[in-house]
Amino acid sequence: MKKEKLKKLLTKVFLKYKLSKAHAKICSDALVNAELVGATGHGISRLKMYCDRISKKLINPKPKFKFKKISQSIMQIDADDSIGFVAADIGIKKAIESAKKTGLGLVGIKRSGHYGLSGYYAEQAVKKNLLTLIFTNAPPAIAPHGALKTLFGTNPICFGTPTSSKVPFILDTSVSMINRGKIRFAARTGSKIPEGVALDKYGRPTTDAAKALKGVQLPIAGFRGSGLAWMVDILSGVFTGGNHGGKVKDPFDDFSGPQNIGHLFIVMKSNLFVKNFNSRIKENIRNVKKLPKLKNIKEIMYPGQNKFNRYKKNFNKEIKITDDVKKDIEKLLN
Repeated sequence: MKKEKLKKLLTKVFLKYKLSKAHAKICSDALVNAELVGATGHGISRLKMYCDRISKKLINPKPKFKFKKISQSIMQIDADDSIGFVAADIGIKKAIESAKKTGLGLVGIKRSGHYGLSGYYAEQAVKKNLLTLIFTNAPPAIAPHGALKTLFGTNPICFGTPTSSKVPFILDTSVSMINRGKIRFAARTGSKIPEGVALDKYGRPTTDAAKALKGVQLPIAGFRGSGLAWMVDILSGVFTGGNHGGKVKDPFDDFSGPQNIGHLFIVMKSNLFVKNFNSRIKENIRNVKKLPKLKNIKEIMYPGQNKFNRYKKNFNKEIKITDDVKKDIEKLLN
């Protein structure tokens, strides 16, 4: 299906579930973007989950956001159990607005939900020639180092910077070996997951996606990855007023209440300390790219390049919709 037709279809679904036209468009744009960059685990396969949570009154389709201005540069937002896409879109825009005025924008959000890809919001700041750091926490999936029980989410870390070219530098990485969306997608399609990324509930290595979802995902770099997951839980949960310490509810399986996810957006002017940032970042990237390359490596890529290339390649292609997602959409519209 062509992307514009899919956006209209998704917007129609969100409108049926009582989102405003503006909010429905924000959600549809984010889901289609995930498909275009190849992050299908964060794309339209999640549509039914969002609608189920709206139906069960765990996502508020008509949120009344509360904005607490702490200083010219700092704001806290109570998202009133909004769908995460809308809360994050407002949050990054407020952070960008502050950064352009004062050089720095710091926005903490509480009572939000899953917002998709952090890099999607980082792009908004980078396009304005701003640097950004973005943090959000997630339902338990990773065990603290030495524990068998999960507590931390796959808690992504995201950093973005302008590069003086059309292709932004955006590092958007989960602190787990693979993100949970990929495991859910594998479970849904009956595919195996790679070795070395998860344990079952008994602590045994597994390539069975369903067993991995009930077990433990492995962090990157052992105890270091576990520490990074903890750091993000503090920054986006403890610090903002959101849920933390294993209390973020799983959006697919836990309907006992809203998720109350926390997000933290930090946005900075690129020329705060040096006026020639653009030439310096250009030199920095050039120095890396001209290093001797390993066999079969054509180019040393910086974070964000592959995603940009996938987006460009897929931009005019039809988006594949699996049969189960088609059925979901038909049911949601009936």
